[in-house]
Amino acid sequence: MSDEESLKPRYHQQRRLKQAKMQRRIRQSQRRLVRLRAIWRLLIIIIILGLIYGILKMPQWRLPADAFDSLNSPSLEIVNNRIVPSQKILSALRRNQVPRQPIFLVKTDNLKKSITQLEPVQNVYIRRYWFPARLQIIIIERNPIVTITPDFNVPPIAFFSADGKLIGREYMPLAPDYKTVLVVTYGTGGDDYRNWDAKKVTALKKLANLVEGETGEKVEYIDYRNPKDVYIKIPTANIRLGSFNAGSFDKIQRLPSLLPQVKMLNKKVKYIDLRWETSYIKLDE
Repeated sequence: MSDEESLKPRYHQQRRLKQAKMQRRIRQSQRRLVRLRAIWRLLIIIIILGLIYGILKMPQWRLPADAFDSLNSPSLEIVNNRIVPSQKILSALRRNQVPRQPIFLVKTDNLKKSITQLEPVQNVYIRRYWFPARLQIIIIERNPIVTITPDFNVPPIAFFSADGKLIGREYMPLAPDYKTVLVVTYGTGGDDYRNWDAKKVTALKKLANLVEGETGEKVEYIDYRNPKDVYIKIPTANIRLGSFNAGSFDKIQRLPSLLPQVKMLNKKVKYIDLRWETSYIKLDE
């Protein structure tokens, strides 16, 4: 056997050893890389969790302790209230502690309950804004349709909403642009307005609307001091209706034929009498 042939097996053996050693080094490098990646991944997760924790612990996620102390608080906004003063809404909020949880975890049910206890408030929506944490209180108020006064020279002392709720003088006067029917009543004489329901209030509003529609004039007031002898005042004349009942609406439809006669008279008219089947014009003596 020649020297070249005897060296071949040794050469191949050394080559295999080198290849095996190289493969071991590659596998070790791969294992180190995998471990390094795992460590980096763990570090990144820890850093992210730390950042999230740090961000959530920032005070801007929470309402400040003095959020309900003043109407000027940047953390509180009250909107859409025209009848209920903002200060009363703030006082209602103060019945509750300022929530200390992050704003996105705050429950607003108790805040809503406190505000809806105010009589003119029909509903309330509370919006929560994140970072900085703040609340927007959106007030839905009852709609006034009838105001009450005991005397012509006394400003209204109360009003009825469309759902029949009586609201007292605490929330008077109303803004001038509220279109309500003024009713003059003592609240006595067998028809205490404090006992009126939504049906009665709606009927008075309907009566005024019908008079305005038939005459083209604004109803100045309804004199309900004597429920059995009701008057309706419009600029042209007083309208004597008698008792207010279901038939009263039919009587009002006679006005378009009577008003032109009133306007043509040169004498002062005391009232237009609609109490009977035949209407007539009563002159002031």
